[in-house]
Amino acid sequence: MEERAELDSILPYLPLLIGSSCRLLWTSKVVEALEAMSRGPDHSRVNCGEVLSIAISDMRASLSLPEPLAPFAPQGYALFFDELLSGADSTKWFAGVIPKLANLLLRLPSLVDLHYQNTQTSGYGLRILGPQQPGMVLLSQELIGALLACSLFCLFPVSNRGLKHLPTINFDGLFASLYDNYCENQENKVRCIVHYFQRICSQMPTGFVSFERKLLSLEHHPWQSGVSYPNADFWTKSTIPLCPFLVHSSGLIEDHSTGVLEVDFANKYLGGGALHRGCVQEEIRFMINPELIAGMLFLPSMTENEAIEIVGAERFSGYTGYASSFRFSGDYVDKRSIDFLGRRKTRIVAIDALCCPRMNQYKLKYLLRETNKAFCGFLDQSKYTQYKRLFKIMDSVQLNEAPSTSIETNGGSMAEEVRKSDEKGDQFMDPENCIGIATGNWGCGAFGGDPEIKTIIQWLAASQALRPFISYYTFGLEALQNLAQVSQWIILHKWNVGDLWNMLIEYSSQKLRGETNLGFFAWLLPSLPPCEAVELAK
Repeated sequence: MEERAELDSILPYLPLLIGSSCRLLWTSKVVEALEAMSRGPDHSRVNCGEVLSIAISDMRASLSLPEPLAPFAPQGYALFFDELLSGADSTKWFAGVIPKLANLLLRLPSLVDLHYQNTQTSGYGLRILGPQQPGMVLLSQELIGALLACSLFCLFPVSNRGLKHLPTINFDGLFASLYDNYCENQENKVRCIVHYFQRICSQMPTGFVSFERKLLSLEHHPWQSGVSYPNADFWTKSTIPLCPFLVHSSGLIEDHSTGVLEVDFANKYLGGGALHRGCVQEEIRFMINPELIAGMLFLPSMTENEAIEIVGAERFSGYTGYASSFRFSGDYVDKRSIDFLGRRKTRIVAIDALCCPRMNQYKLKYLLRETNKAFCGFLDQSKYTQYKRLFKIMDSVQLNEAPSTSIETNGGSMAEEVRKSDEKGDQFMDPENCIGIATGNWGCGAFGGDPEIKTIIQWLAASQALRPFISYYTFGLEALQNLAQVSQWIILHKWNVGDLWNMLIEYSSQKLRGETNLGFFAWLLPSLPPCEAVELAK
């Protein structure tokens, strides 16, 4: 019954039908078209971008999809495959890749059936993971490849996606924008996607990728199994020690060498403008790890108390540049190891910051929103028992009341005990569980957030989530040139989460009242003894 409920939730958003034997299937005309393409261009005549776009339109008509393709999508397919791609590469694409993608699509119904058979006892089946519904979907990389082939051929029905607040999923907008207003970075986004298909058609990966909707419950019940949405008083009273803070003035989050949860500076709609014109941090990540796009099929937009964590997405492409300078730089071989679920140990968390908050970002309501958003993303709910232990509450945890956060043990605060574990082998000693945070200028740049404030917010959230460290990539941002010195001073003075939160609130209050025009770091530094301020300035 659960399997049927999962299928019923996603079926309106798939291009498949249920046959008389309750098996999934394609329409006969789509099968005919795919079988022709699987035999190669000599049989199907699909040997160029122009003809491919016609074949796509014909299959969409066979599925009775009422929505037209994005304007200029056919021209975009023709432009890329017939002009921008070299003649040799175009020939290889239509002779080698398209037939294999057609075969993969023919197997989509059986791949979906197999998926439900394999997940019927785990609760990880493909379904719409709607708002306020925590849960996980676990997909094989092969099934993801078939779903993304549907996106390439624009076969997903989209008429009802807006009602469910689901992101774009077909690739017609990606190709349309390539033609409508050509930009070289847009061409290179498409090159990443095409390279992905070439790779999986050369050798299909055999792992899995999980997509998890995480939330901090807005309600507080004794019987609930998850952590509640904290209020301001909780942050004020927290005595959790601040975790170590590592600053990197160069380098990239995705290249971090040790086990971390990598932050996706997300839009509330997963993927942001990945399938349109977007080409900043989130969109680039979705191009070099295209399996992330599969989550856009079934994950509606995030609300203030939600985050999305994706584990196992393989990286296929190298790149250089950013935004307008973004360029595909060739093949990338992902050497990350595999976990017990068959997922690559690449952990990505999508958290959406406030967009263009201006002075609102200094108001308590929005400081709380941003801190809780990051906390939701950084918290490992599977370690809820550690939180129970930390707050010494046997039957439930009410984080908003948290009267026992100041309890000390002989070895230091209980938080330190949970974070560091003990010598007898608590699970936090396992490298699998020592997962820090790798992040950067979340909510800054195009979103207009104050980078100094966003840095502190993420540090608070990572510490409260008992993460062992936070690695911060400044990308050379001038506003954060003193970040290492400031964080070092704060650590030296043994501030805890409550101390830093209260300083942040005091600064923000002064900012709103017009009593200071300084940034948070400059406001904080004059309060230090003169010798320390001089030392920091060196």
